[in-house]
Amino acid sequence: MKLYIKTTVKQPILKVWEGFDESLFVKLAPPFPSVKLLQFDGSKKGDRVGLELNFLLFRQKWVSDIIDHNENEDQIFFIDKGVILPFFLKTWQHKHILKREGDGTEIIDDIRYSTGTLLTDILMFPALYLQFLYRKPVYKKIFSN
Repeated sequence: MKLYIKTTVKQPILKVWEGFDESLFVKLAPPFPSVKLLQFDGSKKGDRVGLELNFLLFRQKWVSDIIDHNENEDQIFFIDKGVILPFFLKTWQHKHILKREGDGTEIIDDIRYSTGTLLTDILMFPALYLQFLYRKPVYKKIFSN
């Protein structure tokens, strides 16, 4: 299944890229489930991010490796791939794309995931979509002029 969300902000691409740090990662976490950051190496190939999701009655670990990263004057991206996932996900790959858009930057969350069956992929879509839609106003606030 695929999620694709774009957010345009009014900061130059290099300024936005500089802001893709541990602090931003924490601010992007939705209110539920609560997220505890266990590890944040960065956003370049070979880095790792580890989380603990708290669903009140149970906790789930989520670990992603950054498997690719590339930069040029018009676009910067990195890809995280889930290596330890919550029980409801079988696969996860998230391409974070920053694209130069005039004087601003387009931030794109391009996600591919699988729960193991098409039916559960479809059932999970609204929850995941809302989790990432939550990021739009956060991006706009942090990367405003």
